Amino acid sequence: MPAKTVTKGGLKMQRVFSTEGVHPYDEITWERRDVVQTNWKTGETVFEQRGVEYPDFWSVNASTIVTTKYFRGAVGSDVREWSLKQLIDRVVKTYTAAGLEHGYFATDKDAQVFEEELTWLLANQYFSFNSPVWFNVGTSSPQQVSACFILSVDDSMDSILNWYKEEGFIFKGGSGAGLNLSRIRSSKELLSSGGTASGPVSFMRGADASAGTIKSGGATRRAAKMVVLDVDHPDIVEFVETKAREEDKIRALRDAGFDMDLGGKDITSVQYQNANNSVRVSDEFMRAVEEGKEFGLRARDTGEVIETVDARELFRKISTAAWECADPGLQYDDTINDWHTNPETGRITASNPCSEYMSLDNSSCNLASLNLLKFLKDDETFDGELFAKAVEVIITAMDISICFADFPTESIGQTTVDYRQLGIGYANLGALLMAMGLGYDSEGGRAMAATITSLMTGQSYKRSAELAKVVGPYKGYARNAEAHKRVMRKHQAANDQVRTLHVADAQVHKLATQAWADVIKLGESNGFRNAQASVLAPTGTIGFMMDCDTTGIEPDFSLVKFKKLVGGGSMQIVNQTIPRALRKLGYQPEQVEAIVAYIGEHGHVIDAPGLKTEHYEIFDTAMGARSLAPMGHVRMMAATQPFLSGAISKTVNLPETATVEEIEDVYMQSWKLGLKATAVYRDNCKVGQPLADGGGKAKKDAADAAAAKAEAAGETKVVEKIVYRPTRKRLPKSRVSRTTSFTVGGAEGYMTSGAHEDGELGEVFLKLGKQGSTLAGVMDAFSIAVSIGLQYGVPLETYVSKFTNLRFEPAGLTDDPDVRMAQSIMDYIFRRLALDYMDFEERSMLGIYSAEERQRHLETGSYEPIVELSEAESLKTEHAEVVDVETKDTHGSEAREVPARPVVGEAHTSAELLEKITGTAVDSPLCMTCGTKMRPAGSCYVCEGCGSTSGCS
Repeated sequence: MPAKTVTKGGLKMQRVFSTEGVHPYDEITWERRDVVQTNWKTGETVFEQRGVEYPDFWSVNASTIVTTKYFRGAVGSDVREWSLKQLIDRVVKTYTAAGLEHGYFATDKDAQVFEEELTWLLANQYFSFNSPVWFNVGTSSPQQVSACFILSVDDSMDSILNWYKEEGFIFKGGSGAGLNLSRIRSSKELLSSGGTASGPVSFMRGADASAGTIKSGGATRRAAKMVVLDVDHPDIVEFVETKAREEDKIRALRDAGFDMDLGGKDITSVQYQNANNSVRVSDEFMRAVEEGKEFGLRARDTGEVIETVDARELFRKISTAAWECADPGLQYDDTINDWHTNPETGRITASNPCSEYMSLDNSSCNLASLNLLKFLKDDETFDGELFAKAVEVIITAMDISICFADFPTESIGQTTVDYRQLGIGYANLGALLMAMGLGYDSEGGRAMAATITSLMTGQSYKRSAELAKVVGPYKGYARNAEAHKRVMRKHQAANDQVRTLHVADAQVHKLATQAWADVIKLGESNGFRNAQASVLAPTGTIGFMMDCDTTGIEPDFSLVKFKKLVGGGSMQIVNQTIPRALRKLGYQPEQVEAIVAYIGEHGHVIDAPGLKTEHYEIFDTAMGARSLAPMGHVRMMAATQPFLSGAISKTVNLPETATVEEIEDVYMQSWKLGLKATAVYRDNCKVGQPLADGGGKAKKDAADAAAAKAEAAGETKVVEKIVYRPTRKRLPKSRVSRTTSFTVGGAEGYMTSGAHEDGELGEVFLKLGKQGSTLAGVMDAFSIAVSIGLQYGVPLETYVSKFTNLRFEPAGLTDDPDVRMAQSIMDYIFRRLALDYMDFEERSMLGIYSAEERQRHLETGSYEPIVELSEAESLKTEHAEVVDVETKDTHGSEAREVPARPVVGEAHTSAELLEKITGTAVDSPLCMTCGTKMRPAGSCYVCEGCGSTSGCS
């Protein structure tokens, strides 16, 4: 780029968020925190920085992740950043200086307004740039601002080896790349020398090994990459089945005793594990699948059909492989290129690893995401006008970054400078819809999401046209002007087709309609500064930076969250959006309190006291008892896709019981609804993840599968079946027991409970006074069943969670001071057993407290018993993964500690907490950095402990 850009006047910046004459930092209360990060498995301290400065409303998690990930300078040195102010200033002042240098602003005053508006938005968590900006901008490192890259490879050895090299440089910098291998000749075609070509799958092995080696050489996350192959490539079947075959290998090696967990020492022997695979399908192929026709596979050099296949059979193989191992996903080629603004330059053939950035080969995209919940007004309507103003500031900053950015290769740098692709998006959509009382899988929820997305992209292109007038359109615009304007008209037409359902979305839709009218008008006269404007990224790490409840376009992961506390330790909380939603729906304070308490105890809203069944859908989540149906995810993506320049990073989750036919339906409906890409994940379909110990059911399943294969092949094989059975732990002949008399709603009874020598409950016997012989027999049978279950290892906690809150007569007042009301005899019995045999931490998660503990809560705000200091310190060490030892304001005065409700067992993230509450495994890998369990975020995974992601952030 030239040192000085010729401009026409520059932008006049409007002050909206900041206050004239007052610096944004001066409107915030700041405090000092100590950040100590430990590995919860080993107890080893992996990071420590004391006295870091943050706004008092930033969570402990946000400050910890930003401190560990984004602060520059050696830890412990004088040059190490220690305040959020330093971090934001480093980035914002670089952007402002570049804007002045390249003529973006009409006056120095406008530059100052831009700087203060951008600072205000960042400090108040209204948006965030992607991670490379925080890593690199304003430092001595190369000023790389992009997180997403697309490469290209041709059918030559020079090009293939160059692909390995370029990918390696990108991985080294912590970013991800994708490319399409369809130009490489298939293994069914001849070389000029007369030999047979190796085919693209063989070259994938080398690239996969390179990615794995660079990852293990010190990267903070797995190498993220995408490999795409066209559906008409002759090697398509081999490509489709590649990872499924490797999954079979993983199962065999695991059952032989090898360490096949993700990151395990033996997993490196398995190939193709470092990439996401996608098949690029055409409309022609999808129609052939619908009609049951043959489909031709074409030679790469001549384009002639060299083989025909049954389209439905190939589609079934794709879906079967996805059912087995979650790969491949589908990318819909004709849809993608129909929305392409630069077809005269070249087709879109690939995407970044998370599938949201789709553009020209050898290009890159820098991302930024807005926190939607920040724009929710007090009346629970969305502030579209304020949102549009924020978009203007952010798009301006993102375009400025391209002026000074560095790139990993010369070709990527040239394409990015010439086409200036941007990727503005958002996070917290799931939380926003819940707070507004809208179900994620509802017409109202989809209408709201569509109008917000339309306004975001329309306002982005409007500002892009305004920038084109000031600093000129992108260099490739002239040759693509008609195509670009055609796509703008397609966006406008899609906006006109949105049908609003309530006042809130109607207000936003009106603003979006005006924005698109301005886009058409300004674009006609000015052109556009950017070839693309928007994508929906997974927002992993930056979602934590903004304290978002939900990532990207995702619904809420679960209603119960894991939260780190100032002063150390952690606690279980109910998503704070829920009370807001309940108030919006008209529930009274006491009803809200009861429902929130129920959710905290059960993790879902089913049978919550006073909650209307028609409101259940508002609280549906990605995981748990009321998880969203797969097509609910697809329909939400379809509602927003027409208003995005790129695509959406999102995986459609299916239960373990899902069939291949259901995956086929998801892929087919995604195409019909106009999505650009779809990925699926069936729970527990992958073995190479640390989700279980690999024994028990997994080994039995493997043995059963082997036997079935042998039978199908007509072979006689001896298959060893390892069956694991529980062992009964009988009570001694003489044991300690207690007998409790009770009255529930006037009905009298007696409970005798016996314990093992270690105090663990082992038997329960119930006797109800003045009851008929039939009921007495039923109670005896029930007692025997529970007792045998306890002796075979069923945790008492499981019985308590299942039998408390059962409602039937007799019910009402009891004579027990610890359990004053009971909804049934079963409710009373298991509450009493919990108080007698479970420790405080276990009971607190189930909401069961003694009279003494409830009184203590009234007096001190905490249920917890008073413990000696040394014991308290040991508890903190046990539970804290990230410990903020001390919280002080800027003058050093100590802040009041927040009373905490301890988390269940050894939970360290929301994913683990959900597993503890529901008893169901959450299918996610462990973090490669700190060892905690990650949770899904778009097509990737994100760690709540340290902020690491498996893809874009």
